[in-house]
Amino acid sequence: MKTIHFGVAACLLVSVAIGAPTEKLPPGEDPVFIAKSARAIDTHVAAWYRKQKLAVPAVTDDATFLRRAFLVSIGRIPTAEEGRFFLEIDDAAKRVQLIDYLMASPGYSSHMSNWVFDLLRVTDGKPGFAGNFEPYRDWVRRAMEKNMAWDEFTRSLLSSNGDGWDPKTAAVGYYTRDRGMPLDNLANSMRIFLGSRMECAQCHDDPFGETERHDFYELAAFTEGQGALRQGYMNKLWAELRDGDRRQTIDYNVAQVMWDRVYGLSLGGDGAGKIHLPQDYQYRDGDPGQLIGARTPFGKTVRISEKRDGGGGREALAEWVTDKTGEQFASVAANRMWKRVMGQGVYEPVDEYKPTKELHHPELMATLIRLMGDLDYDLRAFQKVLLNTRTFQFVPNPKPSKVQAGDDFHGRQLVRLSSEQLWDSLITLAAGDPDKAPRRSMDDRIYVANKPVLVGKKNMIQLSKEVLALESEAEVRKYFASLLSDVRKESGSAASGSDAMMMAGKIHRYGANSPVRASELPSPAPRSHLLYLFGQSDREIVDGASREPNVGQVLSLMNGYVQEQLVNNSGARLYKSLDGASSDEEKIRRLYITILSRPPSAEEMGWMLDEVKASGDVGYRNIVSALVMSSEFLFLQ
Repeated sequence: MKTIHFGVAACLLVSVAIGAPTEKLPPGEDPVFIAKSARAIDTHVAAWYRKQKLAVPAVTDDATFLRRAFLVSIGRIPTAEEGRFFLEIDDAAKRVQLIDYLMASPGYSSHMSNWVFDLLRVTDGKPGFAGNFEPYRDWVRRAMEKNMAWDEFTRSLLSSNGDGWDPKTAAVGYYTRDRGMPLDNLANSMRIFLGSRMECAQCHDDPFGETERHDFYELAAFTEGQGALRQGYMNKLWAELRDGDRRQTIDYNVAQVMWDRVYGLSLGGDGAGKIHLPQDYQYRDGDPGQLIGARTPFGKTVRISEKRDGGGGREALAEWVTDKTGEQFASVAANRMWKRVMGQGVYEPVDEYKPTKELHHPELMATLIRLMGDLDYDLRAFQKVLLNTRTFQFVPNPKPSKVQAGDDFHGRQLVRLSSEQLWDSLITLAAGDPDKAPRRSMDDRIYVANKPVLVGKKNMIQLSKEVLALESEAEVRKYFASLLSDVRKESGSAASGSDAMMMAGKIHRYGANSPVRASELPSPAPRSHLLYLFGQSDREIVDGASREPNVGQVLSLMNGYVQEQLVNNSGARLYKSLDGASSDEEKIRRLYITILSRPPSAEEMGWMLDEVKASGDVGYRNIVSALVMSSEFLFLQ
């Protein structure tokens, strides 16, 4: 058994077994399978180079690999301890062991959560809605922590129904987040999971594709009927409070908890399987308002007759997407992961599926699709294979592709860090390993007028279960009266305030500027936040993040976080890396490794020594400022 410690401060152990395991491991945990799969991918890439008569790129140096591996797999730069340890040890297997360490760390699920939040447009709330999507966000986050298989994750979302606060059914947030916009939700589903752009077909036959409007509505029939569970029982009570002069009363506020935070997060039915064509339908294959049954437009045909009353549409849709679309579901998932690791998809854009036989690299794509199946849609294991390839380790190359109509794998292209990678790297410099901070926990307290009530007596999970069990208007009114009475009794109670403070201490919540991972902060970030300025998605459209430059980014770095939390903050973690350094040269070397994950060149060392000689201790702060705002820090090679 050979062991290696990455990160003295982290005290994390990674063990790599030498030789065949004593018992059969799942493919995703079998180092032999991982290595064999990585070689198979590299073989296809090498063959492609030979075909194009191009030289295979060299493997990058340790420093570039170190920074690239950290940013790609866990979304932050290494800490000073992690960087120095990796660069200073002499071990032929250290790259493989570093990948094992990274993929087993909590940073992996944090980084994946950012990706999924952007893909699914996960937000804490939405305008005009007094509830929030706290349980849905928590469900997605936990799915990433548990490394839920991508096909299981997809089925859970698409087939969901029930109580939005129940941890077992909180995936309904995927639909309730888009309540009132079921057709947009369906179009996004097709784009996310199958790489099919069908949004145009909501209104007319797609002139640039093969989807007709009738096809789209047949597909929409699977998810038709997305109403809240039993909300009709509260309609009259809500109208009385909403439309009268009682909006500023505690009655209205308590009712809003039931209306928005309980009913508003629930999802009734399971998909009608039939739908009426819109009144403006304009084609000969159907009449305006006609009732049609559900039918899939490609892959294995799945139908539900418009004469059937059994429902089950969402379950049928989920099964079709994951199991009955041929290679498409696996291809889109594999290509998205390839882009996450390699920087560019085998085919682009990644949300527009292309059949394998039509690609410039069909053998490679076929191998990736097969690998996704062999790993049972384990995205962590799939990415681990890619990280272990020689292709991932190619030297960076800023030049464009030499081959027409396709990337030639000639080295990772330079790209600016995502807003989340930048934020998570800055807080690593300011506060040390961010994965040691407690994860944001779900706040299941009952809030009335933005204040927690009944703390320690009842939470939203219990309240939601009780409200959704009510079976008549009379029961709803009786329950509301009882809840209102309990809240009124508690108002002004000193004990209640004490209970709320004690409970808050058990719930980890973070403000927008807390030095924690982007995945733990409010979603999306406020418009004044560094995350927003550097292009974090507003979560209104799929994959809505941007890496385009703007003046606000420069001003934010020069006058904002970098100056306040790094340059002028003597308590910043990065300065701790200088402890024990016996010379100016060693201090400068440590700052370079801490910030850029590499030692300085001889020329750089000369410049920095001149700065320290001229400015004294202030020189070190100037070095920090220059390095953090350099293109090398802001870009991923």
